[in-house]
Amino acid sequence: MNLPFLDNWRKRQGGTRGTALAAAVEADPDGVAELLAECELLRVRAGQQGLELDDSVASLDALDQLPPRWRDDAEELPRLGNDAGLYLGTVIVRTVPGAAWDVWPSGQPVVRLESGREIDVVAAGLDWAVSGSPELSQVYAESAEN
Repeated sequence: MNLPFLDNWRKRQGGTRGTALAAAVEADPDGVAELLAECELLRVRAGQQGLELDDSVASLDALDQLPPRWRDDAEELPRLGNDAGLYLGTVIVRTVPGAAWDVWPSGQPVVRLESGREIDVVAAGLDWAVSGSPELSQVYAESAEN
């Protein structure tokens, strides 16, 4: 995952991308959550199809119903999948009690549930973008159960 705003911070701190994101999440979890929630490409593509993403569970259902036109663009597909995963994580963090962003040592942002279970939302978003499965709403439902 590429988060350019962290590169300058990482250089100043002398750390790696993974440690930079982990430190940023620890120092300013709300700020990082806002940055992860931007998902600009996904929001633009959804808007082009008449869907405004409002960070709600219903918006995940609506995304699952969109025709997957992004699959025609091999260059855009991974970026859109990354955004879909971050959007999924944003909805989970904002609506599931006790859910929060966390970072694996590799720098991969994940959602940690109150139970301690970690969800690799970026991988789920990429799978959804490429094949449509699992549906974003399904991943959310499984997360909300824990």
